[in-house]
Amino acid sequence: MTNYLTLGFLLATIASPSVGGAGSASPEVTASLVKAGLSLDAPGNPPGDATPDPVPDPSKSCAHVPFSRNLKYGESNLNVLDVATGDTKETSSRPVLLFVVGERFAGNSGAPDASSALQDQAMCFAAVNGMVGVKVTYRPAPANPWPAGAKDVAAAISWVYENIDLFGGDRAEIIPVGYAVGAFHVASLLAHPEFQDSGSDVAGAVLVSGIYRLSADASADDKSYLGDDTSQYAERSAFPGILKLEIPIVLAWSTTDPPDLIAQGETLRKLMCKSPSQCPQITVMPHRDGLSSLITPDAEEDGLAASILRLVREIEARGLP
Repeated sequence: MTNYLTLGFLLATIASPSVGGAGSASPEVTASLVKAGLSLDAPGNPPGDATPDPVPDPSKSCAHVPFSRNLKYGESNLNVLDVATGDTKETSSRPVLLFVVGERFAGNSGAPDASSALQDQAMCFAAVNGMVGVKVTYRPAPANPWPAGAKDVAAAISWVYENIDLFGGDRAEIIPVGYAVGAFHVASLLAHPEFQDSGSDVAGAVLVSGIYRLSADASADDKSYLGDDTSQYAERSAFPGILKLEIPIVLAWSTTDPPDLIAQGETLRKLMCKSPSQCPQITVMPHRDGLSSLITPDAEEDGLAASILRLVREIEARGLP
């Protein structure tokens, strides 16, 4: 697929600078997981220190956010997820942000080591804003071609639906946040009901810098997932199914994205706004550099964090009597 902007772009836009870091799961969560028969690997900080890139150290920046690591949601060893919770004393159920991230289709399980700390920051953003954060890893191409990604997202959502109450999450307020290839997988799942599992319904979705309809001039990376027969790409795209969605959508991209990514976002916006279902909420971010400055404790009105928080408030308001 097209060379995407770095993963840090999305995750820096949604990380709160006031958030503090990765710790172990709380005793209450650990006890609940053992009771439910779920595996819980020993928690630990992601290998941010092993990379020369200046990624955030979640052990310092997320000090008060409990993490539960490597919870299996499927048969593959790559079908695991992490969960971050906020105040474990909070009794009311909380919305759930489920992050599906990937730079490329091939050779990428959706959670490369160099970006683990940044993904933890995204989950911390959810936790300190009264939500539960979930990070999903999935099976990569070429060993797992289309529609493996969408099916893994469906399985992860089903796991969350069945188990998120153990972490204080609300199964009725699950919101997947897809970035780059992750946005393609989330959009594919939403557009193709045949891939959806029982209990894989979502309350809304956030799609950032994704490709939603591939053309015949697909890259080798695209073909590693979608196959060499480009005549099948139309039915394997998010169209027209995504135009029938009635759940609220945040659609985002950056003005410094590659031109084809910008065109994909603009085309999806135009078609959705012409559909009878809805016109999505749009966030166009002005640049890559310094985007973390857009995410302050009070969240700038034109930032991605603010758009996500507005989406959550909209979903919660729908559930009021």
